[in-house]
Amino acid sequence: MNFLSDFKQITKFGLSVSVVISSIAGYLLAVETINYNTLFLLAFGGYCMVGASNAYNQIIEKIPDGVMPRTQNRPLPSGRMTTNTALIIAVTLTVLGIISLYAINPKTAMFSAISVFLYTSVYTPLKPVTPLCVFVGAIPGAIPFMLGWVAATNNFGIEAGTLFAIQFFWQFPHFWAIGWLQFDAYKKAGFNMMPTNGKNKTAIRLIIIYTILMIIASVIPVLKKTGSFYILPITAVIVLLLGLVMLHYGFVLYKHKNDKTARKLMLSSVLYITLIQIIFVVDKFLH
Repeated sequence: MNFLSDFKQITKFGLSVSVVISSIAGYLLAVETINYNTLFLLAFGGYCMVGASNAYNQIIEKIPDGVMPRTQNRPLPSGRMTTNTALIIAVTLTVLGIISLYAINPKTAMFSAISVFLYTSVYTPLKPVTPLCVFVGAIPGAIPFMLGWVAATNNFGIEAGTLFAIQFFWQFPHFWAIGWLQFDAYKKAGFNMMPTNGKNKTAIRLIIIYTILMIIASVIPVLKKTGSFYILPITAVIVLLLGLVMLHYGFVLYKHKNDKTARKLMLSSVLYITLIQIIFVVDKFLH
């Protein structure tokens, strides 16, 4: 039972499941008829790949994780799990994930492998070096939504690119809000997460800019210029309103520069990405 609990922590169960749901949403947006075999392989393979990324990440960050109160009790810094065990878990999940996703189609496996590579070999090592790590991390973070589309169609076109853009731009306000809240803990661990190395108005301006880009990417399918992925005008209005909630908290943060508002921005960003995926899928089945 303890191993199961540690396995869930080393693979970040909650985060991994949310990523899998994102891929499933992308799949449902692309298909006319659901293939449950493909859906299972996407969910299983997707969890394996995200879980592997998180395990590799925790192996690399074992020492800084031991410094931050939020991560001190993870299996590796607490000593409940050895690095070798974590590595076996990570490698096993990688192999299972690639095999499962390759069984859907080679493109799905390739994009997923790129995601794991960028997350573990570029994003994670860059975290102590430069705030640009967030830009690199936004690429693997944006892949799951479009991965579902690629799994369904075996094609990376304008539709998958649009889904990628939405989640890519979303990463910045989301992670910089977290970076604001965890600024002191990250600094103690030697991580550079804020775009300007501090909790200042320049950083908040960037949060606002990327929130606007995210909103534009999210409503652009209403123009029917994004291939077979388009949304109804009423859906675009709902998505716009959700985006404006995030933008509102961005402007409030600019005014007050406090943790309370940063937390509201972070929570509204989680709500946004969760709801728009559901809204897009519901919209698809309405037309």
